[in-house]
Amino acid sequence: MSLAPRAVLVHRRTEYEELVARHGTHGQAAFFLASRGRDIEEVAERHRRTRRALAEVTAAVPLTWRQMLLERADLDRFLFAPEDVVVVVGQDGLVANVAKYLAGQPVLGIDTDPGRNPGVLVRHRPQDAGTLLASVHAAGTGVSELTMVEAVADDTQRLVALNEIYLGAAGHQTARYRLGLDDDGGVVEAQASSGVLVGTGTGATGWIRSVWQERGGDGPALPQPSEQRLLWFVREAWPSPATGTSLVAGELSAERRLTLTVESERLIAFGDGMETDALELTWGQRVRVGVCEERLRLVG
Repeated sequence: MSLAPRAVLVHRRTEYEELVARHGTHGQAAFFLASRGRDIEEVAERHRRTRRALAEVTAAVPLTWRQMLLERADLDRFLFAPEDVVVVVGQDGLVANVAKYLAGQPVLGIDTDPGRNPGVLVRHRPQDAGTLLASVHAAGTGVSELTMVEAVADDTQRLVALNEIYLGAAGHQTARYRLGLDDDGGVVEAQASSGVLVGTGTGATGWIRSVWQERGGDGPALPQPSEQRLLWFVREAWPSPATGTSLVAGELSAERRLTLTVESERLIAFGDGMETDALELTWGQRVRVGVCEERLRLVG
């Protein structure tokens, strides 16, 4: 007998909840914002919209299903099951946060604040949740398979991200390393920079796009979200007698890998802005970055 599907509703604390947790009460949080020319009602109204959306989606889960509420802070301690349907209730970035922990489970993005969120990944409204959940396993349901990026260290540590992976110093200071492409005839360059960024087509709406625009859009075009191609950039490479700047940007097809060998006491690799869940890399370690075999299955 197979298990009934489980709807895992992923959400995060609102700005209002964070303010009250920090200042103790609504009144103290209101005073704090007022002292800085802000009205707490704007933040509180977004909180109420988010809570209404979460309640509406929770009520829409089929009665025969199991369900689970999961806060973003607990993602790295939660074990997703094969029969899970992941419902992200919040912002686009929350879909990226959860993607690295999945293994093919379908993801449904619910936008809690239409017009404020771009809606690239949270494509649906709370009132549509019931219909979408009922049809998620039906033949013909539209699912986009989005390319992800992975970093694998020589000690078997592995990191997966939907938007981009950053490799560099924890505080974004100067990182020292050797950089090369595994199919480029062994050409390797010693570099000092503020880090290396490797991104997907989904990430091409964010950090990767900003770097690409700063460089005038020269070189390869930005990839599409489902395209198995990545772009990589070295941020602020520093030329010196010991370090070069000839390998500062490029693209990676599904078969290619960018290789970084650490020449600092400590570097990190983190994905999609989740610095608290990073790979720790030390002197002499090697990490290879490229297209991930797993893809995010986004409904709609």
